[in-house]
Amino acid sequence: MPHATQHADVVSVADAELDSALRGGPFHVALRAAIAARGLPLQRVQHHLSRYGVKVGVTSLSYWQQGARRPQRPESLRAVRALEEILQLPEESLIRLLAEDDDRSAAERPAARSYRSLLAASDVLGQLLGELDAPPDGGLHTLGHHERIGIGARRELRSRESHHIVRAQREGVDRFIAVHHGDPGCVPELMTVHALENCRTGRVRSHHDTGVLVAELLLDARLRAGDTFLFRYCVEDGTGGVSREYVRGFGSPGGQYALQVRFDENALPLRCHRFAQHSPAAPRSGRRELSLTGHHHSVHLVEPRVRSGVVGIGWDWE
Repeated sequence: MPHATQHADVVSVADAELDSALRGGPFHVALRAAIAARGLPLQRVQHHLSRYGVKVGVTSLSYWQQGARRPQRPESLRAVRALEEILQLPEESLIRLLAEDDDRSAAERPAARSYRSLLAASDVLGQLLGELDAPPDGGLHTLGHHERIGIGARRELRSRESHHIVRAQREGVDRFIAVHHGDPGCVPELMTVHALENCRTGRVRSHHDTGVLVAELLLDARLRAGDTFLFRYCVEDGTGGVSREYVRGFGSPGGQYALQVRFDENALPLRCHRFAQHSPAAPRSGRRELSLTGHHHSVHLVEPRVRSGVVGIGWDWE
């Protein structure tokens, strides 16, 4: 019976690897070990999930067990709970590992903007806009917005250049309020706002603790309702710590948005990706890897027509 003994040895090894992975993680190793221990091809796993009313592609399952992607959306988390039953695992075992992976990642990263800090920044922004007598609706509809982010040799957010194409929604609009939110550790008092084209810099306000800077840009024309206008400005930052992402939020639908992040040749990231969120409190979705261009060391995303929510680009240094 050598074959039966050999088979039993293989099973025992697979079970031992699974037990070890379920205790120590990470999630993708435990998932891969569970699928191997049960001897199920991914197509069968997908079929079982469909019987639970959960739709997950074979490619997504493959990415999950390789660690290339993580289940984050509500539908994906439903799939993870179903996988615990399909693969005969203890209840909450995979979900627990996902949470532990998140905690571990957060501990390894320097402080980033939490949802609470974003809410605080939002409150501060309202105060600063009040100081500039800026109405909630600035009277301009964005037809196109191109942002170019410069990451310096110290891995810091060095600069942000914005090119706007707008249409006036009422008579007499003659200014635009620019908002810049620096990275953790930044010093907004040391940032500089430059009017580059068809505008000039007016009043500037900032809040040290939240890293928020607000600048009044005076347009070179007083617009009539329906008029279009183009203008450009730049914020020189360079005051924060290591930068790991750039995020742009939209309160209402608009036109095209393009974001380009360019890296100093002496500080190139290991990998880059785009992402989206329905709101700052929502889980991130729409993750897609981005490849650096050869000569200019940049990545970009284009949203043909923005919707309410958040889009951004993130990157890993090592």
